[in-house]
Amino acid sequence: MKVLLAGATGFVGRPLVAALQSAGHEVVVLTRRPSGDAGLAPGVRSASWDGRTVSESWAGELDGAGAVINLAGANIGEKRWTESRKQELRQSRIEATQAVIEALQRLPQGRRPGLLVNASGIDYYGDRGDEVVTEESPPGDSFLARLCVDWEGAARKAEPLGVRVVLMRTAVVFGRGATALERLAMPFKLFAGGPLGSGKQWFSWIHLDDAVGLYRLAMENGEARGPLNVVAPDARRERDVAKEVGRVLGRPSWVPAPAVALKLALGEQADLVLHGRHAQPRKAQTLGYSFKYPDLPGALTQALTGT
Repeated sequence: MKVLLAGATGFVGRPLVAALQSAGHEVVVLTRRPSGDAGLAPGVRSASWDGRTVSESWAGELDGAGAVINLAGANIGEKRWTESRKQELRQSRIEATQAVIEALQRLPQGRRPGLLVNASGIDYYGDRGDEVVTEESPPGDSFLARLCVDWEGAARKAEPLGVRVVLMRTAVVFGRGATALERLAMPFKLFAGGPLGSGKQWFSWIHLDDAVGLYRLAMENGEARGPLNVVAPDARRERDVAKEVGRVLGRPSWVPAPAVALKLALGEQADLVLHGRHAQPRKAQTLGYSFKYPDLPGALTQALTGT
């Protein structure tokens, strides 16, 4: 089918484009950059968009498309969360999603894509202690949780239009070159790695190959709809993740980073590492997805060493 994809140049977007192409789909990338500068793979077309407004340059591509995948959004961990940055994080996600919905509304029902796969985050659940979290669990009340609720709410407005909507609640993505993993591993490489905060908080993660695989599941399995936890089944406490990172890198993992110090250094952004949730991929398992990297040791070894 013809697939429109926003956010195609990100860490998940690039391999997802390649996977869609290899599966025989026609991919049209929505990008803020001119076609010649977008760094797209051969055979991938681009359409110009600003991530906020509907224009014929990209909205016209919806006519006859089978699916829209929306990964658009400013990087959560890239900058300190000032009030202006938090507003940017919200706007970049919600405005892009609203633009997609508006473009869908302008099309007659018989010519709309039948599917919207919209990014979201596992932070939807907030800080959940030892509770096992599934797609049926209620939202939390942190900044990121509220953002995810509003983001998903914007995407769900496609459902009354006859569009199947899948909401990808994605955990930290591990893979070669992943920024989040490189930041996590850096203290260990400097012989100063260890648990973050108490180390008791649950840490949910997903390998890049499985993140891409679950996006394909959302596209290709018509039973997939609503929230989908994009997480591996092997959730660990953060102290156990630290031990595994140290083991893979051959470095000690006993130097803690106290919660007080993290909050002083990062402010509210410390929620990214201090909040925990024991999330499980119940819906993916029910739909028969087989994880390529179901266990933390194998995923970390591949992501950090390439083996």
